[in-house]
Amino acid sequence: MGDAIYGTYFLLASLLDQGIDAVFEQMGARKRSTDFRQGKQLAAKDHLIELSKPGKKPDWMSEEDYEKFPACITIRELKVNGKILITTLLSAKEYPKDELKTLYKERWHIEVDLRNIKTTLGMETLSCRTPAMAEKEIWVYFLAYNLIRLLMTQSALLTDVLPRQLSFKHTVQLWTAWSQQTYAVGIQADEGILFMLIAQKTVGNRPGRVEPKAVKKRPKPFGLLTEERVSAREKIKKTWAPEKAEGLTKRHSELTPFPSDLVSFALII
Repeated sequence: MGDAIYGTYFLLASLLDQGIDAVFEQMGARKRSTDFRQGKQLAAKDHLIELSKPGKKPDWMSEEDYEKFPACITIRELKVNGKILITTLLSAKEYPKDELKTLYKERWHIEVDLRNIKTTLGMETLSCRTPAMAEKEIWVYFLAYNLIRLLMTQSALLTDVLPRQLSFKHTVQLWTAWSQQTYAVGIQADEGILFMLIAQKTVGNRPGRVEPKAVKKRPKPFGLLTEERVSAREKIKKTWAPEKAEGLTKRHSELTPFPSDLVSFALII
């Protein structure tokens, strides 16, 4: 599953060649020119269409690979819930529109899972400097993510809930505290208690959730530190004038202080 950026001919043809089915949203340009009166009709706002191979080879593709692609492919195009979807699941009887609509709603989990890896686990900024070490660091994050998902799965099996109903961040916090306490005491605790604690926190059912892609907290008005801290300190010492500091201190001491009764009134409020 994916959004409109993945609905290209070459990707769809590659997936079909490997026997992989796909459900994507229709690309913007094709969405505007969609005509459900054409192609093979399956149901209302549901038909089969043929996509022809682009006449021009992409710059990133070799001529040999371009020639391997078929002249055209058949895909299914349907409109559900205000969206136009394209899929390689061609049978309307085996894959009704309502099931495809429900399936495409699950795409939101992809965004949430990426947020869990990048934000919850902290992979937004890598600390390693070489490509080889950066790749190892990414694999460590993936390993940690899979281990947390394993804990959630085991907890869901014991408590008769779905793993998606459990909170990823809650599991990370519990596992971190559990591990630190276990290693500090040196006693292997019962993991069943951990699984029960994980299952106590479930996420809410919020269908059709929409969140703005914006940062609420404003960044501080400071530039980035692009040099070693030692050299930055030396520059500050060279440009900093002690007499300026003395002048600021003197001016601050000459300011009229707040009346004591005003301070008392503010504290009461």
